[in-house]
Amino acid sequence: MAKEKKNKKKITKKLLNKYRLVILNEDTFEERISFKLTRLNVFVVIMLVSVFLITCTTGLIAFTPLREYIPGYSSSALAKKARELEVTTDSLKIKLAENEQYFQSIKKVLVGDVQTEEDKNSAEIVSQKLDIDEVDLAPSQKDIELREEVSREDKYSLFDKEKSVVNFSLFPPVKGSITSKYDANKKHYAIDIAVAKDTPIKAASDGTVIFADWTADTGYVIILDHGFNIITIYKHNASLTKQQGEVVKAGEVIATAGSTGELTTGPHLHFELWRDGYSIDPSLFIDFE
Repeated sequence: MAKEKKNKKKITKKLLNKYRLVILNEDTFEERISFKLTRLNVFVVIMLVSVFLITCTTGLIAFTPLREYIPGYSSSALAKKARELEVTTDSLKIKLAENEQYFQSIKKVLVGDVQTEEDKNSAEIVSQKLDIDEVDLAPSQKDIELREEVSREDKYSLFDKEKSVVNFSLFPPVKGSITSKYDANKKHYAIDIAVAKDTPIKAASDGTVIFADWTADTGYVIILDHGFNIITIYKHNASLTKQQGEVVKAGEVIATAGSTGELTTGPHLHFELWRDGYSIDPSLFIDFE
């Protein structure tokens, strides 16, 4: 016990022993500054300075942009930008998928890989497999009246059911001789009109240009959307005067006739008419001659 007491007094004495720190002029040895210190005072001062420096450093890291320069800390601005780019990327993926589906539909129209109304009706008739002996083919009175009404309808009216709602007309894009008629059996979903080179090609009705570009098979092609699920297609043009997205009026020049593309035999207009995704014989609604 006495030894332990003696050791404690010795340690306390060492901590409280006073020392003098003197700063002298090296040349004259004149005393400039002097401090009275103890080991305990020095230890306390060092601890206080360390705590102060740690506190200041922590504050700088936590509450100032300096933390972004420390490895392991991420920038809040960069994180926000990354989230915005992620959302934008998702939106672009959806938009690209929609555009891909749209262009695939246009591609089918351009190459003629579509099903016509006649093909659809034929498939429905075959699938029914009716026994001809069980069917009464004699027309009823209503059938007779309907046929008479249809025969009196205007040849050039494209809307039979919507006459009271929509006032829509089609005009000939060019005047000339029909060299190749519409033939769905041969997958020729258009009519070809022979015209002189550089003859102005006009819009068949008011609409919006949804395609205007070059294709290897049919040269310069322009497609108009007229609303009401109706589009018209003009192929083998020498040049195009309208671009995709432009709005055109009926009779406005949209191209010049030519003989571009691999599948052509001379200057002419290859004209197609589509409604609800099915091809229609344009000569039933437009007088080209």
